[in-house]
Amino acid sequence: MINTLAIGNYRSILNLVVPLGKLNVITGPNGSGKSNFYRALRLLAETAQGGVVNALAREGGLKSTFWAGPEEISRRMRAREVPVEGSRRKKPVRLHLGFSGEELGYAISLGLPTPSTSAFGLDPEIKRECIWAGPFLRLGSLLVDRDGSVIKVRSGRSWDVASKHINAFDSMFSQVADMNTMPEVFRMRETIRHWRFYDHFRTDRDAPARLPQLGTRTPVLHHDGRDLAAALQTIREIGDRHALEEAIRDAFPGAAVDIRFEQDTRFSVEFHQEGILRPLSSAELSDGTLRYLLWVAALLTPRPPSLMVLNEPETSLHPDLLPALARLIIRASASTQVWVVTHAARLIAALQSDSNCHSIQLEKDLGQTRVMDHQDCSDEPPWHWPE
Repeated sequence: MINTLAIGNYRSILNLVVPLGKLNVITGPNGSGKSNFYRALRLLAETAQGGVVNALAREGGLKSTFWAGPEEISRRMRAREVPVEGSRRKKPVRLHLGFSGEELGYAISLGLPTPSTSAFGLDPEIKRECIWAGPFLRLGSLLVDRDGSVIKVRSGRSWDVASKHINAFDSMFSQVADMNTMPEVFRMRETIRHWRFYDHFRTDRDAPARLPQLGTRTPVLHHDGRDLAAALQTIREIGDRHALEEAIRDAFPGAAVDIRFEQDTRFSVEFHQEGILRPLSSAELSDGTLRYLLWVAALLTPRPPSLMVLNEPETSLHPDLLPALARLIIRASASTQVWVVTHAARLIAALQSDSNCHSIQLEKDLGQTRVMDHQDCSDEPPWHWPE
């Protein structure tokens, strides 16, 4: 489980170190930085997929994603005693991302390249990557250290060089993640790769979830919901069928879901409602009903990840469905760490009724995203960025 997430110099986030729990609800008014918080985590996940540089390029490059305010915001600036002004920077501009659990932690720093004649001269470079043992970085706990093009791994009281020529646009996860020689790198990469994100289920008229689809065993719902029928059937066969039926009845009393098999290869969803003489096909369902079924398939997965992140799951749902969705999320949090980014008051209240719910309320002050009521560093868990 991730116990701490740290973000530095990313869009509206100058420096944020956040403690986390089993079930986390990230809230805040519009413009407070919830989307940036979510996007930073997505960017961190790209390190294990080999796409962090491309992901930054899609966001407009480092110059567009760097914190645009001053390097430091003084107490007098916060008190509005003096205007917010920049000064000559004391440190190189770096985008920092990192997280830690009880056993291992990881951090990456990205910066602008040195001037060159290359056509790719605006591509960001990975300046530093570190893996350490324990909840926060200490000199004695550092296990793997990538500095520029050199990767070193701890060997007792000394260091061995694992690579001298890693490309500036490649994470060490794509170069030295060998289970036998670099188990820490391999383990960290696989941990990140198994994070699961759901932020957009298509429910329009032509959405794949509305159409019959080729069915194979599907323990993990695709991020756009295209294999909904196969995922529901997989839950019925190798997952918790009782929980599936209960989740449908919780939201739609008297209702049930069945799967139709066409020519034994194509699966489609049929929705039975009390008082209706024929089942409704997925093409006939409302956006809200279809989206709720998609959340059922995602959250009751027979193969729970270590982390599941839900971005605004309330979209298209009637407010009366939110308590049922909250109960489904709470159930999922028993087997996986869950983050919910939302501004739906009814969903927030229902999730906060669970004793394990950890609420993170964001606010923006002088353009900077902060955790509400965290007035100084003493409220934050210990965290040190690599020098």
